[in-house]
Amino acid sequence: MKITHFGHACVLVETNASRLLIDPGSMSEPQRSSGDIDAILFTHSHIDHLHLPTVQELIHTRMPRTIVADTDSDRVLADADITNVTVADDAAGVKLDVAGVDVVATKVPHATIHCELPHPVNNTYLFDGRLLHPGDAFWYPSQAVDVLLLPIGGPWMKLAEAVDYLRLVAPKVVIPIHQGGLAKPHRDLHSDILSKLSPAGTEFLPLASGESVSL
Repeated sequence: MKITHFGHACVLVETNASRLLIDPGSMSEPQRSSGDIDAILFTHSHIDHLHLPTVQELIHTRMPRTIVADTDSDRVLADADITNVTVADDAAGVKLDVAGVDVVATKVPHATIHCELPHPVNNTYLFDGRLLHPGDAFWYPSQAVDVLLLPIGGPWMKLAEAVDYLRLVAPKVVIPIHQGGLAKPHRDLHSDILSKLSPAGTEFLPLASGESVSL
């Protein structure tokens, strides 16, 4: 499995036969990827995870055959006449075959930003039982995961919560995401703290935008 980070929460997951893109939002650069994309998945409808102009460009230039989204994202996409969407809406988790990759989508609450703001639904995605993208939620899976894409900055979280979540999940590898709103000194600070406080046996692996790793 090859993982490429394209900024913020946007990650490209490549297996032997498939290329799956997650959360092309306003703070990411998925256009830097080369070649077609087999599927696009959205965790939720916030613009930093679903940027319509970017999505429309990707659909026209990268020709994804499959789009998977939560219910709120589906409505946003439908308003832009993007209608060939597989909607995943199940708090118990729904198993999907996404371009030949086993994906479990689980609907969870988006972490609270403020009680007076709306709470969109949020899908977590578990790929091949190995890689977890939690969206904007600190959701604990019922099984061990090898690779955790860990949010490290945002208006809905404290860094201490990210530390506690990382220690709870205790993956073999953690890749920080959701840092597009942080200035570089703060990104480096958060990564340094999380690296030092990672559980024993966990490799902390930050990726610059456009950088890849094979695991």
